[in-house]
Amino acid sequence: MKKRHLILSLSLAVAAIASGQSAQFSLATDANVLRSFKKDQRYWAIGQTVHGHFHFTPRDGFYAWLSYYSDGRFGNTVTATAKSTTTTPQQISYRNDALLRFKHISLGWKRYLKGTCESEKQWSLYGFAGFGLMLGVVTNTHSVNIDLNAYDAPVLVGKANFKRLTLDLGLGAEQPVGGDVFLYAEARALAPTTDYPSKYLFVNDNAPFTATANLGIRILFH
Repeated sequence: MKKRHLILSLSLAVAAIASGQSAQFSLATDANVLRSFKKDQRYWAIGQTVHGHFHFTPRDGFYAWLSYYSDGRFGNTVTATAKSTTTTPQQISYRNDALLRFKHISLGWKRYLKGTCESEKQWSLYGFAGFGLMLGVVTNTHSVNIDLNAYDAPVLVGKANFKRLTLDLGLGAEQPVGGDVFLYAEARALAPTTDYPSKYLFVNDNAPFTATANLGIRILFH
C-alpha cells in the first residue's frame, strides 16, 4: 500500500511540475531481451517497450512506459508430501514445467548525465529510476497427477495471475541520427519490492527478478 501511495505521489508531483513549466515531449519504442536471474526461475524472453518522455529541462524529465514480454520457460523437480502418515507413498517427486510472462508499467525520473535530450551532434548518457507494477501470468504443467486431497504440493498445476510492485533502475546511451530522431541502447533492472505469495509460483521471494538489454528509437517533439 505504501508503494502505491508513493507512485501516486510521484505522478501528482510530475503533474504539478508540468503545469508550471513548458515541457518537450518524446515518444520511444524498443525491442529487448529479458533474463530472469532468480534460482529455480531462470529463463529468457523477448519483449517490446513503448515510452512517453516529458522533458521539463534539457537534462531532467519524467518517463512512463509499458512493456510486454513473450513466455519464459523453466522447470523444477519438486516433491509432494502426504497429509496422512497412512498414505502410501509418503512422497511423490514430479517435474513442474512452467510458462511465465508479464506486462510491466513503470513511472519515474530520467536524468541526462552527459549531453541532453535534444543534443544534435554528440552522444548522450542518462540514468533513470522509478517504481513499477508487474502484471504476470504463470501456467504450470505437472509430469504426474497429484491428488491434492491426499498430498501437499509445493506448486499447483494450472494457470494463475500474479502482481508485483517493482523498483526500476537503468542506464542508457543514445546517438542523434538527424531530424530529432535518436537511437538508444539501455540496460534495465526490475527488482520486486513485494512478494504476495502464490501457490502457482515455486519461487515467490523477490521474484521474478529480471534485467533487460534494450535497443530502440526515440522521436523528440518540440
